[in-house]
Parts: sequence; structure tokens; C-alpha cells
Amino acid sequence: MNSAVDTDAAGQARFDEIIAADTRVEPTDWMPAAYRKTLVRQISQHAHSEIIGMQPEGNWITRAPSLKRKAILMAKVQDEAGHGLYLYSAAQTLGVDRDVMFEQLIAGTAKYSSIFNYLSPSWADMGSIGWLVDGAAICNQVPLCRASYGPYARAMVRICKEESFHQRQGFEILLALMNGSDEQKAMAQESVNRWYAPALMMFGPPDADSPNSQQSMAWNIKRFSNDELRQRFVDMLVPQAEILGITLPDPELAWNEERGHYDFGELDWGEFHDVLAGRGQANTVRVNRRRDAHEGGAWVREAARAYADKQAAARAEQTQRIAS
Repeated sequence: MNSAVDTDAAGQARFDEIIAADTRVEPTDWMPAAYRKTLVRQISQHAHSEIIGMQPEGNWITRAPSLKRKAILMAKVQDEAGHGLYLYSAAQTLGVDRDVMFEQLIAGTAKYSSIFNYLSPSWADMGSIGWLVDGAAICNQVPLCRASYGPYARAMVRICKEESFHQRQGFEILLALMNGSDEQKAMAQESVNRWYAPALMMFGPPDADSPNSQQSMAWNIKRFSNDELRQRFVDMLVPQAEILGITLPDPELAWNEERGHYDFGELDWGEFHDVLAGRGQANTVRVNRRRDAHEGGAWVREAARAYADKQAAARAEQTQRIAS
């Protein structure tokens, strides 16, 4: 018993040194149970968000207005699938099984970003999702490249590089629409009107209502609070909206000379919590489609396992022949 206590004490001391030195915790390092639990929660939710996030855009691949747009959108959805796999792999290094994470997602017990429970009824939504949703993701995720947990930080480097292309793709779609007909301009503006507030809520509730944020920052998992990230995002959006000719749907949006930032209106946090609680536009649709895809792909997983078993048996037989 004393040996275990001594080990934990030594491990805690080493962990504290790593955090104080702002270096990386690796899977083989001792870490507090609460730190591990926080990482599993955050990384798995991030992975789920990438996988569910394929749906609003995947819905438009066959309806994109040109072959070029179809190819770009298909590549983007494939990127998101890859991001989910990177993140599930990072979570697995913490001892959580990937099948368990999948089961939690399709059972509806796992959380993912509330933004993906909104519908995407128009082509302009592909622009708004890229510009606003992926833009918010970049603002939130670039600091995660410096997260204290090594596998998570390393996965984020590639993810952020690809997300930057996604954001530019969305901006370019909106720019093309805003340079088009009156109907196209109206479609772009209507889409931005719907996605703007949900994108701002992607950073999470206000700091005063975010119980996990401060501890995550103390552990160097997060680098900035929810409100700090939201402010950065708004400051980034305003000049981009001016280039687009888009009006951001917030009458309280105004430059504050004293603060050196843009002031913006209060968000509807009641809507945010409703969507998180499963009462969004597409919560049930998203999970049901993920469940159907998982169940429909069972034969592929079974075939892959059977092939792997056959290959392993062949290698074992060959090794035995060589040995004898």
C-alpha cells in the first residue's frame, strides 16, 4: 500500500513538473485520474464531432452545382473522416476502447458539438459551414496544437492545416455567391444569418457557466477560455464579412475603442442547452444515420477481421515451418 502511495506521489510530482515546464505528457507517463478523464471526454467528443460533422455536408455532395464543387466537397468530407480517426487513435492511448466510443455515439449517450444538429437546407450553407463553423474550429483548435497531452497535440497539427483549407473553401463559396445574382446574394445572407450565432456558441458557455474550462487551462490542455476564444473569433470575422459584403446578424456589433475589440450581443444560451439536451433540429437524425451506417458496415468489419485472422494464421504456420 505504501509503495502505491509513494508511486502516486512521485508520479504527481513528475506530472506537476511537466505542466509547470509547459512540456508534453505522454501515454506512458503517470497522470492524475481526473486529467485522464478530462482528456478522454474532450478528445472523444472532438472525434464524435468530426464523424457526425460529415453529415450536413455529405448531404450536398450529389447536389453541388458543378463537378469541381462536388470534388472539393467530397475531399472535405473525407478529411473530416480522417480527423475522427486521428482523434479516436489519440483517445485510445488513454486506455479507452474505440468500440466503446462508437457504441456511446450510436447509443446517443456521447456528446458532440451542438453545431452539427442544425440543418443545411441550401447550397450557401456549405459556404457558411466552411467560413463560420470551420473558422470557429480553427480559432479553438490551433491552441490545442500546444496541448499538454502529446498524442492530442500532434494530431491537431495536421487537423488544423486541413481545417484552414476548409475555412477558405467556405469563404470562396460565399464570395462567389455574393458576386452573383440578387437571388444568390440573398441565399448567402440568409445562410449566414442562421449559422452565425450557433458558430459563436461552439466555444461553449460563458466562462462563469463552464465548470471544466479553468481546470483544463490549469493543466495546459486549453490555452484560452471560452469567452476569450469567442472574442478572437468575432474580431476575425468582422473584416472578413466586409470583404464578402455580408452583414453579420448582430445589431449590437460595434468596435470598442477602449477595449480594442468588437462588442457583440448576448447569445441565446437557452437554445444552446436545448440542442445539447437533444432538442435540436437534427439530433435524432444525426445519431440514427450514424447508427445505420455503423450497422450497415458490419459485414465490412467482419470481412476485414476474417482476412486479418487468415493472414495471421498463415504467418504463424510459416513461422512454425521455418522453426521446424
